Amino acid sequence: MAKTYNTLRLILGDQLNRNHSWFSTTCDETLYVLMEVRTETDYTWHHIQKIAAFFCAMRGFANYLKESGHQVRYFRLSDADNLQDIPKNCGQLIKEHHIKKFEYLLPDEYRVDEILKNFCDEAGIETSFADTEHFYTHRSELAEFFKYKEKGYLMESFYRYMRKKHNILMKGDEPLTGQWNYDHDNRKKLPAGHKPVNPLVFDNDVSDIVDEILSHQIVTIGSVDKKHLIWPVNREQALELLAFFCNECLSLFGTFQDAMMPGEWSVYHSRLSFCLNTKMISPHEVIASAIKAWEGNKQGIAYNQLEGFVRQILGWREYMRGIYWLKMPEFETLNFLEHNRRLPAWYWTGETRMNCLRDAIKQSLQFAYAHHIQRLMVTGNFALLAGILPDDVDQWYLGIYIDAIHWVELTNTRGMSQFADGGLVGTKPYVSSANYINNMSHYCTTCYYDPKKRTGDKACPFNSLYWNFYDRHRAKLEFNPRIGMAYKTWDKMDAETKSGILLQADIYLENLEKI
Repeated sequence: MAKTYNTLRLILGDQLNRNHSWFSTTCDETLYVLMEVRTETDYTWHHIQKIAAFFCAMRGFANYLKESGHQVRYFRLSDADNLQDIPKNCGQLIKEHHIKKFEYLLPDEYRVDEILKNFCDEAGIETSFADTEHFYTHRSELAEFFKYKEKGYLMESFYRYMRKKHNILMKGDEPLTGQWNYDHDNRKKLPAGHKPVNPLVFDNDVSDIVDEILSHQIVTIGSVDKKHLIWPVNREQALELLAFFCNECLSLFGTFQDAMMPGEWSVYHSRLSFCLNTKMISPHEVIASAIKAWEGNKQGIAYNQLEGFVRQILGWREYMRGIYWLKMPEFETLNFLEHNRRLPAWYWTGETRMNCLRDAIKQSLQFAYAHHIQRLMVTGNFALLAGILPDDVDQWYLGIYIDAIHWVELTNTRGMSQFADGGLVGTKPYVSSANYINNMSHYCTTCYYDPKKRTGDKACPFNSLYWNFYDRHRAKLEFNPRIGMAYKTWDKMDAETKSGILLQADIYLENLEKI
């Protein structure tokens, strides 16, 4: 006869917070459940490293709870009684153990939030939810902050509010140095011959998990060395990666955070987003550790390095979450520019003659990672210029990256990257010609295409597609104050030059699969 429990508590795969108040005491009457289910592996194509890392982290967390004295039921993918669905498994446990109360932590994903709301409505027992105790903000805080403001949802305004509220890098009501934002100082190209620090990687054996994934014929993308998964899968490894960043990378993080170089997949980035998004570590301790490192080494770590990192965590990350909960579910249907071309097949293979795209995509397939400028100004930039359907772009970004969870992927992709929200997140479309990529990377010098040519043999596709983008969207973009200069430049070109550029763009758009 199955043991009777009073309460069932659900923990999702991105809620692995050891410091949550739920776990401060043990109770034999409370059963915790974690589960590997096909509804979560199959709603999009995930990178195989992403699934393996999540499952490994979840299994380790379940073992940690058991060793701490908690009652735990863990459904592995291959368990015979796994119904492969969160509500079904929970319903089965409620019936089997005569449970009287169901509790869950607020999901970060709208889809799962709706699933659990519906389950609670139909469960027939007492239900409640609790906060994940992870973020600096609550779900509706951004909406409340901007409620009476007339200038739109400016991230910089929210970032300054967060700095003041949490007294981070502040001196009274003013920024510590008298300047809020050092973004202008953080746009340097890696010097030729510069060798970034070798990234800290881990050596996690996930052979059993990968074999299980393959045996269930789950469709995945990318590759994995199943005996040597490089990503942190527990709190100890997450803290080790945080310490490595503070000690080895922070001193040059800001300066080179936008830089790109073939073969350098990590540069000076923290790569902490998977740890943060699974809640193995908190944004509070990440920021505190970075500030402590700066305070202990102000000569070695310039202030702009620290501020740029804090802005990513305290500003951008919290801002994007707030936008997500403010605008869902409508946000994932937005297509302001009415783009409808399908994503080229080479986004899934990297087989293109463009060095920047080939390198960024193959790196993503190999490591399940690319840094923010590779995502925004290479893969995202090309998709936007080519007029790719935002649904296709969302699917690609959500699947390929280790840190891609819907709340952060959607707002960054459909909003920031693809301008499908019409300027809600970004005040202008983030598009560029080859000039930007050439200035910030070392891709162009050995590329098949010439970054200086707009038309003709081997002209870089970014150049003609850039002007084509502005030309075809003039009615929607012309009066945007941040891009007026682009139209002034376009209008100064003679008719023959314009015609040649648009013809070149049409050729590339008709042959996207062959670029």
